[in-house]
Amino acid sequence: MAKVYDEWINKITKLREDMRQYDQVAATMRREDTIQEDQILNELVYIKERINASSQILTDRKRTAFFFVVVPEEMIILDTKKAAELFAKFDVPLSGYIVNRVLPADLGHGNIPAYLRNRIAMQRRYLAEINAAFGADVRAYVPEMERDVTGLPMIERLATRLFADGPGGP
Repeated sequence: MAKVYDEWINKITKLREDMRQYDQVAATMRREDTIQEDQILNELVYIKERINASSQILTDRKRTAFFFVVVPEEMIILDTKKAAELFAKFDVPLSGYIVNRVLPADLGHGNIPAYLRNRIAMQRRYLAEINAAFGADVRAYVPEMERDVTGLPMIERLATRLFADGPGGP
């Protein structure tokens, strides 16, 4: 995104600099003192410097890491692919993917309702699609919990499941 802003500001800055040169030529021809400092041009240069500084931070893998959280559902997978393409287009490095809300593998055993059996089968298909699309860039699989992960106790439980038990897989 910084590239787009940078190009836009470069064009405006160039136009403003050209206008300033014409104003200086006109002032010289009228035998006037040169035009005072251009506040708009200074503001554009300031904005450009801030955007460039932000861009350097956001694209530096040593300072910034972006992870996409993807849920094994069709629309979310499609949206994640599009977002990853945009990140690549603007040279924003992506550090990986976290697959969230993964149903436990042993949940499908035994006598379970048809809805749940179908949900598990559908999720397995989407997990295979995630693996095909993102493969080695998947950094973790986060299990489905009995409720949303909010508050320190739930975060601790999730951390234990992820790191004490290992990141696991689908």
